[in-house]
Amino acid sequence: MLAYILRRLASMVLVLWAVVTLTFLIVYVAPGDPFVKERDIPETILKQMKARYKVDGPMWQQYFGYMGDLVKGDFRLSLKFKERSVNELLGNGMPVTAALGFLALVIATGAGVWLGTLAAIRQHTWLDTSAMLGALALISIPAFVVGPLLILIFAIWLNWLPVGGWNSWKSLILPAITLAGPYVAYIARLMRSSLLETLSQDFIRTARAKGLDEATTVYRHALKVAILPVVSFLGPLAANLLTGSLVVETIFNIPGAGVYFVQSILNSDRYLLMGSTIVYCGALVVLNFLTDISYTWLDRRIRLHD
Repeated sequence: MLAYILRRLASMVLVLWAVVTLTFLIVYVAPGDPFVKERDIPETILKQMKARYKVDGPMWQQYFGYMGDLVKGDFRLSLKFKERSVNELLGNGMPVTAALGFLALVIATGAGVWLGTLAAIRQHTWLDTSAMLGALALISIPAFVVGPLLILIFAIWLNWLPVGGWNSWKSLILPAITLAGPYVAYIARLMRSSLLETLSQDFIRTARAKGLDEATTVYRHALKVAILPVVSFLGPLAANLLTGSLVVETIFNIPGAGVYFVQSILNSDRYLLMGSTIVYCGALVVLNFLTDISYTWLDRRIRLHD
């Protein structure tokens, strides 16, 4: 197990290095200059600005300079948010985005597993049909429709929750539900098909033959195996909730990191773009690693070989 973990950690570092290098090369060769829009800048001042923001010199010099700063945890200054570092911008926005994404992940996982399990154990009944129709509706309706509809019902008509902003824990509820909606449907459909397949396996027949009741058979034996595909989906899902929250953050006026990611592209802000990419990629590889480790706890038949 220890050797496996060390190998995975080494591969994670290699993946992050490849992502940083590829992103740097793409940003370097991409058209556009963050200083082009500045008006009437003398050549000497322009050179000083490029030196200040470390965008002067040949490509190899800029690359190794950036990697050196990155090893020290310095994402450098943003090229558009004057005198603000990328560390500061992401440090302010990422906790908000992470809190929203985490709550959406909990809602999506809990509701999706429950609906999928209910549909599987009540196969070909009205509960199964209703759950799958509800899942289809959640997948089909986009967030920019669901969000305003929830605001209209729960914030304006019923006055139970705030319209938007980031003032208290109540501000999280509507955006988290909006963000989690489609993924509830994905997990429910995945859980249903996986549980139906698991219930047809030999070890479930053996458990039933021993006289175990249906609830014990399903929840103590079948569910741990059936949930493995869902666990595999959670790693990429968690990273996707972080990167895909821009629309929801905009609808509910939430000061998350999604806006910085988009603005970095529009403004040719290379360091903000690279910092956002590194954070999101790092979250993805770490969550996938934790997903693999969790397999051994959920299914004892799985072993991570050294």
